[in-house]
Amino acid sequence: MIHITKRKEMPLAQSLGVRLAAIVVALVVCGIVTTLMTGINPIAVYATMVKGAFGSARKVWILLQELAMLLCVSVALTPAFRMKFWNLGGEGQILIGCLASAACMICLGDMLPNAALLLVMFVTSCAAGAIWALIPAIFKARWNTNETLFTLMMNYVATQLAAYFVIVWEVPKGSGTIGIINQSTEAGWFPTVAGNKYLLNIVLVALVTVGMYVYLTYSKHGYEISVVGESTNTARYVGIKVEKVILRTLLVSGAICGFAGLLLVAGTNHTLTTTLAGGRGFTAVMVAWLAKFNPLVMVASSLLLAFMGCGAGEISTAFGLNHAFGDILTGIILFFIIGCEFFITYQVRFDKKEVVEHA
Repeated sequence: MIHITKRKEMPLAQSLGVRLAAIVVALVVCGIVTTLMTGINPIAVYATMVKGAFGSARKVWILLQELAMLLCVSVALTPAFRMKFWNLGGEGQILIGCLASAACMICLGDMLPNAALLLVMFVTSCAAGAIWALIPAIFKARWNTNETLFTLMMNYVATQLAAYFVIVWEVPKGSGTIGIINQSTEAGWFPTVAGNKYLLNIVLVALVTVGMYVYLTYSKHGYEISVVGESTNTARYVGIKVEKVILRTLLVSGAICGFAGLLLVAGTNHTLTTTLAGGRGFTAVMVAWLAKFNPLVMVASSLLLAFMGCGAGEISTAFGLNHAFGDILTGIILFFIIGCEFFITYQVRFDKKEVVEHA
């Protein structure tokens, strides 16, 4: 007989040991898969992955930039998830923020000084993301609609809006792209800090992460979010206006997703495409869940996924493998890491079934 019971709380050292053991087993399985499928020494593959992420100063900065962007979106989704509002619309909210920033750069680039233009871009991108998240929040608060399906559908609407305006602003006409926006004037571009164009993005995301941790842990709003997430009936009983909390929380969540769109357009890419969000809105769900919705712990889970992404690209180049092979290794490692959480949360006991023989 198999009995599964929920643990009270596993000691930190023991839970870390379980996670470390899961990573070791995952690496062994990845090594076996690599040998069977490619015949390449798995140690060489792992070394190449490390080289792809940390092999040079430029690669380290790219890794940190990818970490920062994934972390920003994960932090944005966290307050909604803590409230058990399953916001899967991060991708669309980022893209709407990108669209708002690009519109400001194109329409106001020649009219405002760069500082004023960046301020306008910040306000419009955050507002656009907030409004995009507020729409499903209103329907959830008033009519209890399914927020998972609603936010997913909003992603498709955002993608088509971005596609429409790419055609409107395309340069040259007929190319289907708008190229680098304001390449000659750099209007609406973030300034380079200490000789690196990624540093400002990283610093801003670090501030947002710390701010979100403080907001959720020490503020009244954070307490209300936790109570609503535990039980809406309890929240109403103690006098919390659940509908107000839902609307306010999704405004915050969407605004930070819109801010991530600003970072992508003004800080790194300086253009607009329908794929600019890069799937971060969905990957961030995994990052937030692995970190138990703790913004500070998300730094580690974001680093893991950013490292795997950079390493997968490197082994594809170094060994001439299909990029999908790197994704296979990433999937195996994540499978074991996510799977080990079951054994941290639950205890499995095997009881011998007694067989009574009757005379």
